[in-house]
Amino acid sequence: MTTTTDTVPSTGLRPRRSVLYMPGANERALEKAKGIPADALILDLEDAVAPDAKAGARANVCAAAQSGDYGHREIAIRVNSIGTEWHDDDLAAAAAAGPDAILVPKVDSADEVTRLEAALVAAKAPDHTKLWAMLETPNALLDARAIAAASARLTVLVLGTNDIAKELHAAQNAGRAELVPAITGCLIGARAAGKVIIDGVYNDIGDPEGFRAECVQGRDLGFDGKTLIHPSQVGPCNDVWAPTAEAVDDARELIATFDTAIAEGKGVVTYKGRMIENLHVDNARRVIAMADAIAAHG
Repeated sequence: MTTTTDTVPSTGLRPRRSVLYMPGANERALEKAKGIPADALILDLEDAVAPDAKAGARANVCAAAQSGDYGHREIAIRVNSIGTEWHDDDLAAAAAAGPDAILVPKVDSADEVTRLEAALVAAKAPDHTKLWAMLETPNALLDARAIAAASARLTVLVLGTNDIAKELHAAQNAGRAELVPAITGCLIGARAAGKVIIDGVYNDIGDPEGFRAECVQGRDLGFDGKTLIHPSQVGPCNDVWAPTAEAVDDARELIATFDTAIAEGKGVVTYKGRMIENLHVDNARRVIAMADAIAAHG
């Protein structure tokens, strides 16, 4: 079985710009996904699968995860939520398949994370199979930091923005003003725990301008990438979250300017007319590291 590692060794970062849901019951879609340039794929057993197709979809996605046919793409299996009739069988089968990650929807508390971790251990999931958790309930919004910090095996949080809007009785208008307080709270919780966090989906695949605008918003807020519902969204999403060549050149120049000034004993360092300090250097290094990680994945 071929698996991928959780980070890019040369940079310590793994690109998760585009994270595409693929319906587990659709074998043609799973085959097509092998050629889609998404950074990660979520092979879905939950929303995209009808109840009478759950067992067949489970077999499909586990075989896909074990195939080694998806190249550099990170592979996660989304199981059905805790308490459903399918959850235990999904978790056991996914653990045996050993994907890069198992994504659990509607994680509601830190205690649930602890129990999920124990279940993965009991099912003998390999160490490389990480736990991802979806935040999409009011309790999860309030306890995002505790959920994120509950387990070292939990590496990625995923926003379920459709469910968040439903639970909050909020509209979903362009610009997401109604949801920004909730989703930024999750972002703060993830960063406090040192975890990756992925923005939610954009529903209108016929609105590329609106989609790109929401990608830019998510990137500027600080999310690591976005979940997607259609292959046509992958390219624009990758483009928005990838550092431009100009940004990489600027980052290298900023670092060089800072290093030279420090070597010369200067107490104040300026770059292109503005004062810079270590935090600006750290940001510049992250830009370069992400560009290198994207290049390493082809």
